Amino acid sequence: MRGDGKEQVNSVINTSTQNVKGTPWLIQGGMGIAVSGWPLARAVAQAGQLGMVSGTAIDSVFVRRLQDQGVDESLRSVLDAFPLPAFVNDVVEQFASFRRSPSSPYRTIPMLTHRNVQRSQDLLVLAAYVEVTLAKQGHEGVVGINLLTKVQIPTVPTLYGAILAGVDYVVMGAGVPTHIPGILERLAQGQPVDVPLNIIGDASPKEIPQLHFDPSRYPLTRNLRRPKFLGIVSSHVLATALSKRSSGPVDGFVVERPIAGGHNAPPRGPLTLDAEGNPEYGERDQVDFGVMRALGVPFWIGGGVTSPQDVQEAFELGAAGVQVGTLFACCRESGMDPALREQIVAAARSESMVVKTSIRASSTGYPFKVASAAGTVSESTIYDARERKCDLGYLREAYLKPDGSIGYRCASEPVSAYIKKGGLLEDTVGRTCLCNGLMSTCGLGQVRANGRSEPPIITIGDCVNEIGPLLVGKTSYGAADVISHLRAPINKVEPFAIANEPNLA
Repeated sequence: MRGDGKEQVNSVINTSTQNVKGTPWLIQGGMGIAVSGWPLARAVAQAGQLGMVSGTAIDSVFVRRLQDQGVDESLRSVLDAFPLPAFVNDVVEQFASFRRSPSSPYRTIPMLTHRNVQRSQDLLVLAAYVEVTLAKQGHEGVVGINLLTKVQIPTVPTLYGAILAGVDYVVMGAGVPTHIPGILERLAQGQPVDVPLNIIGDASPKEIPQLHFDPSRYPLTRNLRRPKFLGIVSSHVLATALSKRSSGPVDGFVVERPIAGGHNAPPRGPLTLDAEGNPEYGERDQVDFGVMRALGVPFWIGGGVTSPQDVQEAFELGAAGVQVGTLFACCRESGMDPALREQIVAAARSESMVVKTSIRASSTGYPFKVASAAGTVSESTIYDARERKCDLGYLREAYLKPDGSIGYRCASEPVSAYIKKGGLLEDTVGRTCLCNGLMSTCGLGQVRANGRSEPPIITIGDCVNEIGPLLVGKTSYGAADVISHLRAPINKVEPFAIANEPNLA
């Protein structure tokens, strides 16, 4: 590694302080783990729209890529610009000094807690910095990062690494991120941040640890630019609450419908299931777009956007545009393992892909979309054969032990361990280790002692069978094809285009 890299860091900072151009009419969904990686985000941003990288498990993704791919010239130039060269050298030595064979397990990093702070934070900052910097190379477009509010411990360091790289947008859902706008302000100004750890149990204020992060560890000569913040919401009620209660400005919203892939908001009111076991959404779950328009900030509509007509309808509702996930998850630049992606595309071509909304799969308690695909944990035989193991731990919850100390548990971990930690047996039934499963989906699955790799789990939107028009006369498609396909009617909606100033490039 070269020198202290400060000159290159300042070059990145100067570039990142330029104003974000226009308002994109399309946001590529931030699909984790690493399905929305830097190659996909870069391709979308090069096409003039908002390319998103996923920040979920970004530290594990980074070190596993190092073990598989090493450090090429492009990555080396990014690493050389990071303001902690000694730490970078150490990480490269530990994870990239050899090539892992496909049958060998990955070297791992410790699971995140409130205790193992400094090295874990440095790695999160570095991983996010690398991912966003690579996504922003070679164009003047806009790039964002997507994080889950529910995954608390890595959030602030990941945000800072993204800001250091000049990220343009931060998009967050899976919770109520009222604290994030103020955190972005503090990080951009180089101020320390303290966030109380969410704990299950009746903890007194003295028993609640603070997650402390201090940007001064990463020496810079000037403040960074605060990215725009978009909250992912399922209702106008939540959007209104975020607008009123947030610690800083909310720059817009993504209104995500329950047919979107990944985690969904649970239905409002009593939970009822249809004949297939999917949660039923009713009148209370309908979004009042009049209220959304009255909030006075841009909003994008996500979930089930697969056609030009869907885009046009969004504009007619007053939206600035749409968020699209499923079409991009199936494109060539997607981070999904190619064999799994080809399986999804083949099934969708014949309109035979089945997607279910499981109320049990995710330990978060949120409904979670699961594609029925061969070789994945959607098959009961594969689910039953997998040994329950929790060694990534991103979805663990902190809980108060009887002695007043803090422990961590997950309903997807071994049942006996979860019960020993005070968890309930019924909470473990049907749970899936999303951390290990989604890591396998992006081709970075762990190899176990028996030589078997962790089985994947594929999450995708209900409308995956509608990708057919993108496959006419070809076996695959790219990110640019998705944008061209969806752009078709936009020029016909001139009153809305002018009002929302979309970037039609």
